[in-house]
Amino acid sequence: MPDFLEAGTAEKLLEPQAAVEEKTFDLTLRPKRLAEFVGQEKLRENMDIFIEAARLRGEPLEHVLFYGPPGLGKTTLAHIVAEELGVNCRVTSGPALERVGDIASILTNLERGDVLFVDEIHRMNRVIEEVLYPAMEDYALDIVIGKGPSARTVRLDLPRFTLIGATTRLSLISSPLRDRFGATYHLDYYSGPELAAIIRRSATILGAEIPPEVAELIAARSRGTPRIANRLLRRVRDFATVRNGGRLDRSTAEEALRMMEIDPHGLDATDRRLLETIIHKFSGGPVGIQTLAAAVSEETETIELVQEPFLLQLGLLQRTPRGRLATDLAYDHLRLPRPKRDADAD
Repeated sequence: MPDFLEAGTAEKLLEPQAAVEEKTFDLTLRPKRLAEFVGQEKLRENMDIFIEAARLRGEPLEHVLFYGPPGLGKTTLAHIVAEELGVNCRVTSGPALERVGDIASILTNLERGDVLFVDEIHRMNRVIEEVLYPAMEDYALDIVIGKGPSARTVRLDLPRFTLIGATTRLSLISSPLRDRFGATYHLDYYSGPELAAIIRRSATILGAEIPPEVAELIAARSRGTPRIANRLLRRVRDFATVRNGGRLDRSTAEEALRMMEIDPHGLDATDRRLLETIIHKFSGGPVGIQTLAAAVSEETETIELVQEPFLLQLGLLQRTPRGRLATDLAYDHLRLPRPKRDADAD
């Protein structure tokens, strides 16, 4: 069965998190240099100066923190930094660092100037953070040997390295850890032209010819996220291979996106179900996130990280102290009559 017809695929296409099977695919399309990176113009300009200054001084880069929604290029930028500086990039994640020995093993195996990339750094436990403080500031690792009264602390010197952290939840990072990063950069959603440029570049790497109008069509439905854009490109290419002899044209792309239930605004069936539930079951809201999650059989974290940001960006959803509220634009999008507001009655 082709990829685009796999059971459950439609519900996962617009999730910004990378699936396990996508890792190799993402590596193939990932830009290697800052000049190849599309979008985030201000960030790129600052990083270019930041990296060049470190290179001219012959020093490791200061610690860097990237934050923003998933799928926007935080991991890619970490690898680009290492590539630009000509050093190794060691990759781990906050949840993977469970014991002090885990982080100690990684730190003691770094070489001068190496990049240590920690994804989901907000999920790192506080014990690991305590070990990182002297490692980030003094490039030293304090290890406790023994237990009880005979316990003693040994300090090991570490080579100067660069810690790059990535997070989708900046507010969950403790202030002491956040203050130890020399630079903090926010990644925002991409524009349509930027996503179209990414899609054209990815299509070239994949050996597929894509007309500009098809790249723009896919870009418009990619929720401002390069990972989703590349995922949709892959599915549309699969569809064209099976249904149109491999030729990517507008009508084929439109048919593929229609089969995947992705509308012109980039909403899928789960997004529309969320809005329809608020409107039909809760009279348009407001409704609490826990109640809403139970009503649509989703986890609250999925709603908050996957669906809500895009619906808020489009103005289809409003978040209030009392809960989530469907806006007039949501009624228009779903072609439902707008509710009568108190102001209208006056």
